[in-house]
Amino acid sequence: MSHPLPIEIRGMGVYVPEEVVRNSHFAAYLDTSDDWIVPRTGIRERRKAAPNECTSTMAAEASRKALADAGMTIDDIDLIVCATATGDCPFPATATFIQAALGGHKREIPAFDVGGACAGFLYGLATAGAMITAGLFRRALVIGAETLTRYADPEDRRTIVLFGDAAGATVIQRCNDPDRGVLYCELGCDGTHTDLIIVPAGGSRRFTSESTMAERLQFMRMKGREVYKFAVTKMVELIERALDKLKLTPEDIKLVVPHQSNLRIIESVQEKIGFPREKVAVNIERFGNTSAASIPMALEEHRRNGTVKEGDLVLLIAMGAGFAWGTIVIRL
Repeated sequence: MSHPLPIEIRGMGVYVPEEVVRNSHFAAYLDTSDDWIVPRTGIRERRKAAPNECTSTMAAEASRKALADAGMTIDDIDLIVCATATGDCPFPATATFIQAALGGHKREIPAFDVGGACAGFLYGLATAGAMITAGLFRRALVIGAETLTRYADPEDRRTIVLFGDAAGATVIQRCNDPDRGVLYCELGCDGTHTDLIIVPAGGSRRFTSESTMAERLQFMRMKGREVYKFAVTKMVELIERALDKLKLTPEDIKLVVPHQSNLRIIESVQEKIGFPREKVAVNIERFGNTSAASIPMALEEHRRNGTVKEGDLVLLIAMGAGFAWGTIVIRL
């Protein structure tokens, strides 16, 4: 199902850790190289959180920037939604740590997390947007934040090179202009593919133990080829459906902002749909796969440099573990 949501983005902010991890770092101890990594992933470097950083600290920094960009303070916010697959701890929600860091506890602002992995930011945007549309809240902070480097197996050359740490935040509010806001929103999931990307241990299904640690099940497992095939096919289907429902062509879209999963996936989808390269946001070469953070990061970058501005149509799309997906078309 697809539904419009009368919401607008008032402010955006991004935080990336200082430490840059280049491909040469992995080549020093694994059977890999820049020549192997770049053609397969498009990634040249990624960021790694410092020992004193975690998902909530990065999210709080991105949120402060988003609030400043919107000309607001935490007192203007009624809701905090954090999309993450790498929360600070199993519970409480990472959003509660963010709320406290920003001072939102003084007004007892509701705060919760959403899953969806790489599609998490779109799930969070749709959830907060629906709650604002329903009149429950006026404004919300919607954040995508991940500390994925702590879940990637340093001994697995197929996955360790893919992931980076970062956070992206947006301030959204109700939009009274009928020609703006979210024109199309579709979320979906096929839970029969949960084995394609998974951290097998650490939850109630398989709690952490000596045996799971010995098998390195606390780290991410991924079936790369299957993910590639499923993601490309599904993303093409989702984009075509969104364009068809809205009676749009690729020429009508100012910018496509895909989740930064893998450059080969992004380029395959771009070619099949017929979008020119300059209309597709790509920053994976500098940040790697940052899961729920990748879409707000890429959108903020293009908004900041003027590639997109108020009135432009932007298509956001992501596939995530589960397998969960989302498509949002928004007129800024």
